[in-house]
Amino acid sequence: MDIIIPKGYELYVNIVAFAVLFVVMWKFAFPPMTKMLDERANKIRESLEKAEDTKIEAERLLEEYKVQMAEARAEASQVIEQGRKVAESMKAEILAKAKEQAEAEKAKAIEAIKAEKAAAMAELKSEVADLSVAVAGKIIGSSLSKTDHEALIDKYLAEVGSLNEN
Repeated sequence: MDIIIPKGYELYVNIVAFAVLFVVMWKFAFPPMTKMLDERANKIRESLEKAEDTKIEAERLLEEYKVQMAEARAEASQVIEQGRKVAESMKAEILAKAKEQAEAEKAKAIEAIKAEKAAAMAELKSEVADLSVAVAGKIIGSSLSKTDHEALIDKYLAEVGSLNEN
């Protein structure tokens, strides 16, 4: 095999050409590439920082949401409890009013019954008085004086009243 060994002047020319090319690259090509790589690294770093900030913000919002949900649940249960209490108080109030109205109706009915009883008793007294005077007149055969008539009515009413109480 043949090994190719460059000649001395070719080697120096290649070294000088490489050095010139390296200097030109160092001066003109590497700074933009380095700048571009630095910018890319900065963008990636900023994106990571934004992602971390977004994650922190999302976690904060999640915690706020959990707190708000807990407050909403507590408020909802409080509203339900208040509604239940209001319903129970309304029920008690309605029952009390119904009982009061029933008692009032009962009292009215009792008063009406008493009034009817009194009216019936007054009518009965009047009829009994008339009948007793007529009967007494027939039995005695003569007419009674006013005081005798009143005494007879009172006696008969006392007897009817004692029968009524039994």
